[in-house]
Amino acid sequence: MSQELMAIIEQLEREKGIKKEVLIEAVESALLSAAKKVIDLKPDEELKVELDRSTGKIRAFRNKEEVTNIDFGRIAASTARQVIIQKIREAEKDVVFNDFQARVGEIVSGIVYRLDKGNIVVDLLGKAEGILFKREQSPKEEFRQGQRIRAFVVEVKRDTKGPQIILSRTHPNFVKKLFELEVPEIYEGIVEIKSISREAGARTKIAVWSKNEKVDSVGACVGMRGNRVRNIVNEIQGEKIDIVRYSDDIREYIKTALSPAEVSEVKLDKEHSKAEVIVADDQLSLAIGKHGQNVRLASRLIGWELDIRTKQTAVAPVKEAKEEKEAPQTLSLENLSGIGEKTLASIREAGYNSIEDIIKAGTEGLTKIKGIGEKKADKIIKEAQKLSKK
Repeated sequence: MSQELMAIIEQLEREKGIKKEVLIEAVESALLSAAKKVIDLKPDEELKVELDRSTGKIRAFRNKEEVTNIDFGRIAASTARQVIIQKIREAEKDVVFNDFQARVGEIVSGIVYRLDKGNIVVDLLGKAEGILFKREQSPKEEFRQGQRIRAFVVEVKRDTKGPQIILSRTHPNFVKKLFELEVPEIYEGIVEIKSISREAGARTKIAVWSKNEKVDSVGACVGMRGNRVRNIVNEIQGEKIDIVRYSDDIREYIKTALSPAEVSEVKLDKEHSKAEVIVADDQLSLAIGKHGQNVRLASRLIGWELDIRTKQTAVAPVKEAKEEKEAPQTLSLENLSGIGEKTLASIREAGYNSIEDIIKAGTEGLTKIKGIGEKKADKIIKEAQKLSKK
């Protein structure tokens, strides 16, 4: 019995990836539960069961005195079986949780297992199931059952049914990770991604910088005949990508960030991280972009508020490129009350730099930020709306 039991434990360790010590503790717990059913214990007595790690011999102790009249072979085969199975299942869940917890912030591959009310359940190559909520899917994309899919691991939560692995294809870092996989110079650390801003399904702007003067950061990302960036564009279903050359010179950085528009002049207000950008009349619509998208993404990319104007006539400031009426004054995130510094930092990292950004993002946008649930998002938005009305 002892040798057979140890052989089973070693086999489970190899097949399931569960540590031997965890399995032995599960067996001891199961045998203890079974032994208590055949031994009459007094209130002041304590029963303990041990499995020798080297020989596999099972021993029971009542108040440190060994009990010799227990048929562990019969007990282990009958009563302990279900307890052992349950313990192994729990240990398997822990292995999966720890495995994917270590992969948060990475891209994983899988197969579309089923579609559930707009959400996609992904079979992660037989190891676990991931969930791709509708809000984490690009509006341009459609997937079918059985189709191969790649996604960014946003978060892993413990659940009674097993680990819940939350995936995303709209997260800006999904595109960032695709570049790391596609461009060897980024993976090797020669080219660095300085910043990224994205509106999934429409356009992404990514700022890159080379640590080696002989390596062109933009050229490395584009690849020979554009093959590298084309592979990424194909993965995200034709979403446009602007590769911007990062510069320590904020004026140059702003000019390249507003590409493909040509900028004539940039006036800086460094104290408030604001810039007045002058463009020719025929470049205005290009600088602003459709529905304000180009300037909005450029603003998020560099972390500055941009005010687009023409040479001939001043136009109303286009801050984060509002499409309609805009408040005459921008309120910064610091004006929000009851919001901690850590949360503010996470909001900025996600590309939201003003009160107007928060309102436009809505609950759906804010809940994509790690650490912000629906209740917290609603609270932040209500506070932002109050400030915008003042």
